[in-house]
Amino acid sequence: MPIAQNPLSVEVTLPREDVALLRVQGYLDVDTATEFQHHLANQLHHGRRHFLLDLSAVPFMDSSGMNIILRVYQEVREMPGSVHVISPAPAVRRILDLTGVSITVPVSQSAEEALELVDRGPQDPDGGSEPQSAG
Repeated sequence: MPIAQNPLSVEVTLPREDVALLRVQGYLDVDTATEFQHHLANQLHHGRRHFLLDLSAVPFMDSSGMNIILRVYQEVREMPGSVHVISPAPAVRRILDLTGVSITVPVSQSAEEALELVDRGPQDPDGGSEPQSAG
């Protein structure tokens, strides 16, 4: 039975009423993406608008995982809400960078850092709140 060799584990905590922190462990691929999607949909159903996705224990992610992250990003953006990837493993960070997902979805080093971004509200990916020089 080689099918469940790399099961996915998703632990959901609520740092605040409208914020869901999902700690994902295992491969996020075509075999496990539906389970991940169910966790996100459940949190959306319960009124969460901000999603912090801790991918530090995800050694591999394929396009299925990326598509789900982008889909939830599109869905919550209109609420308005946000999606933040936290501390992705090096292989996952490389995929996010190569595909440009990390330009769209902010990547933080910790849940605290991601919560600060949630509190600041929508911004340019560059952090566009810097004052402009009068020059």
